[in-house]
Amino acid sequence: MSVTVRVPAKVNVQLAVGAARPDGFHDLANVFLAVGLYDEVTVEPAEELSVTCAGTDADQVPLDRTNLAARAALALAERRGIEPAVRIHIAKDIPVAGGMAGGSADGAGALLACNELWQAGASRAELLAICADLGSDVPFSLVGGAALGTGRGERLTALEVGGTFHWVFAMAGRGLSTPAVFREFDRLAEGRAVPEPVASRDLLDALAAGDPDALAAAVSNDLEPAALSLFPDLARTLDAGRTAGALAALVSGSGPTTAFLVRDPESATKVAEALRTSGTCRSVRTATAPAPGARVLPSPRGTTAPADA
Repeated sequence: MSVTVRVPAKVNVQLAVGAARPDGFHDLANVFLAVGLYDEVTVEPAEELSVTCAGTDADQVPLDRTNLAARAALALAERRGIEPAVRIHIAKDIPVAGGMAGGSADGAGALLACNELWQAGASRAELLAICADLGSDVPFSLVGGAALGTGRGERLTALEVGGTFHWVFAMAGRGLSTPAVFREFDRLAEGRAVPEPVASRDLLDALAAGDPDALAAAVSNDLEPAALSLFPDLARTLDAGRTAGALAALVSGSGPTTAFLVRDPESATKVAEALRTSGTCRSVRTATAPAPGARVLPSPRGTTAPADA
């Protein structure tokens, strides 16, 4: 028997970052939007815990117990007194170290898959609590759609989205470390007051209305200056997308993936082609949002396990 879970990438349409806390984290107002790029995580019984990976950037994925998918399996097994004897296979399509929560997605996917495989009976609330322990972005990978993340991003409030948004994503030639980007944020913030992070009312209204022009006017990412400081060439990619007609261009999360909001599928095709020929990025993808969170896929027999466990 095996269980496969499909789990989405994310883009942060707002990432407001507060000053560093005593524990080293930062308070956030993090508006997540799940986008239709997916990893698929398959788990099956095995003699011992192992992780394999294939697909986009698979050679960059750790295959030991530091992998968030492995950590998720271990966390659930410990809570339920289960031997974590499982093979985890990740079919990778979300960029690695790209600011799109690919690792977090794999953690959420493995957690949901193991809960189903082991019939562990963890509730949605318990799964979310485990996700929060694993990382700030992991709970949203489970939930999907759109949500405001507060605290360090793990406390979620679902948001209304009134339509479909079209995105183009440009993948950089190398990754960026999220901790390094936050350290650079702190360095750049030295000597000035950092305001408390607050969600933009205009942005939330734009999401609810499904209005791409209003959303474009409201998107923001407080980590973008830090990402650009560490990876200055990203500015060329952002400029290329804007020149091609994107409504908005921003670094996705901690980067280095850059995200371009466009009006419609035709605009997405135009901007994507311009970025592909710009020489400023490694690859380009298009996707729509919002997308559903982690979902158990139908088994080979055609039955579907309950996603909420």
